Amino acid sequence: MRVHAVFEGGGVRGIALAGAVRAAEMFGVTFDRVAGTSSGSIVAALIAAGYSAEEMKAIIEATPFASFLHRAPLFNVRVVGPALRLFLFNGLYSGDELERWVRDLLAAKGVRTFGDLPRCKLRIIASDITNERILVLPDDIEKYGADPAKFPVARAIRMSASIPYFFDPVPLRVKGEAGAAGKTAWIVDGALLSNFPLWLFDKEMENERERAPVIGFRMVGRAEAKTHDIRGPVTMLQALVETMLHAHDERYIERHNRLRTIQIPTLGVGTTEFHISPEKSLELYVSGLKAGIAFFRNWPKTAGQAPQIQAAQTRGGDPFRRAAEDRTAKTAAENGAPGSRPAPSVRFASRGDRRLQ
Repeated sequence: MRVHAVFEGGGVRGIALAGAVRAAEMFGVTFDRVAGTSSGSIVAALIAAGYSAEEMKAIIEATPFASFLHRAPLFNVRVVGPALRLFLFNGLYSGDELERWVRDLLAAKGVRTFGDLPRCKLRIIASDITNERILVLPDDIEKYGADPAKFPVARAIRMSASIPYFFDPVPLRVKGEAGAAGKTAWIVDGALLSNFPLWLFDKEMENERERAPVIGFRMVGRAEAKTHDIRGPVTMLQALVETMLHAHDERYIERHNRLRTIQIPTLGVGTTEFHISPEKSLELYVSGLKAGIAFFRNWPKTAGQAPQIQAAQTRGGDPFRRAAEDRTAKTAAENGAPGSRPAPSVRFASRGDRRLQ
């Protein structure tokens, strides 16, 4: 069954999306076109590049997400450091590590620019706060004088995932006439304007002869209730941004959208909880797997099908690791108990070329 898929943003909680993708694979669902916002754009891009849910699970297990929170030691000085960095760069963290991580993962599949993917395969949502408009990348990059096919996918994801005041906004220099440099537009997290762009493919499908169903992958559930200890401008901005992003979880979704949306419980994990433990990461993955299985068991296109869990010996790679993945899926399909498997090594970018950020 061929579908178009839209993945909601949700910071580190996007781990759960990979589990739901695994459920789709178990029911024979393949992804024709994909789109996403923020962390949803990462999952969409990995699918477009050819990653399977199993590979994404291995990446999750091997990735210390706290490593994305990089800044120079100067800016770690208590109280003064973060405030100074926010004043100088408009963000608490650079976002460079996140972009490097995504770039390396995509390069491993031979994908660097949108031109390396089939046309219309991937759409990424970002917010242009200079011109007050939604950006649908790569198409809208042409308005800024750039070639959509040559635009780096990792840079588009960096734009879409730049949580305001948490990660630095991304400057996009607009080319003027005859290639002259024009003004700079500042791009931030797509969640600011459209965190769940389910509308995107509905508009494009109007011109399709064979319409593929559109399925949304959405994360639900607020983080554990807590009060923000506001001691100054930095903590106030953090509270403001977290409140804004969490408000998306309580939006009303029309009935016709609910029927085509996988709603994934996020187990009280916060959007910016990058110090998440490996155990909690696995719980999020299994939460997505269970929600996906429940959805596809009742979705008219796949209702009545049994989820297909392949035998480990029929696939390539380490049979013990494959068997562990199968046990995770089988247990989730039956009663939701989590399993595990060893993580492969993942190469991270060198830190020797960092600037003062």
